[in-house]
Amino acid sequence: MALTTGSSDSKCSLSPPEQLFPLTRQFSYRITPLLLRLPVTPNQVTAVSLLAGLVGAACFLFGHWGWDILGALLIVLSYTLDNCDGEIARIKNMISTSGEKFDDIADSLVDSAFFVTLGIGTTLSTGSDLWMWLGFAAAAGAIINFGINTYKNAKNRSDSKLDRQASKASKPEKPEKIMDWIIYIFHKLSRAEFCNIILVLAVFNITWILLPLAAIGAQVYWITGLLPRVHVWHAKH
Repeated sequence: MALTTGSSDSKCSLSPPEQLFPLTRQFSYRITPLLLRLPVTPNQVTAVSLLAGLVGAACFLFGHWGWDILGALLIVLSYTLDNCDGEIARIKNMISTSGEKFDDIADSLVDSAFFVTLGIGTTLSTGSDLWMWLGFAAAAGAIINFGINTYKNAKNRSDSKLDRQASKASKPEKPEKIMDWIIYIFHKLSRAEFCNIILVLAVFNITWILLPLAAIGAQVYWITGLLPRVHVWHAKH
């Protein structure tokens, strides 16, 4: 998304996303201008995003179709606001390291809470503890991924600017091989469109299918995230 700031009068505008996906960019493009009219900070938007995500995750504890729909909608809202906080920070020139850390923590908490509550809710509705353990496994993968990203970000901040430029110059900015493209698309779908996947599955009352997929997929996500070139692709795109 293109963000354009005005002169000293703090006027700003948002250019429409050039691509349809991720859909949350389409949503935030329409919500951010409204939030910019309010005296809110990026961290306050992140806090609301976190609250919406946690309440949405809690809805899945009931194991009921109606609650799942509500929970999925709240998680979509959470992901959308997660885009808005960054857009507001860039437009208002309020980007900070503490804000980025808060945003990362909020993302991890929402993802982990969703897997845990979905697992517990499915266990309560089916009577099988397997679903709960699958939810815990998926949440553990999300937490491990958060730890890896935190370490990488800290390491990047400690490196000199020259070292970072030399490191990026030696790595491709876009996937080149077929396997690289598979990993790249997997990471994009697993993150940017995950909330929309939850909503679609909730509509058809098959959200439980995410548990075995995520229990394995979350581990694949953080393992492939260890690849240096994956970090570069995420930074560039």
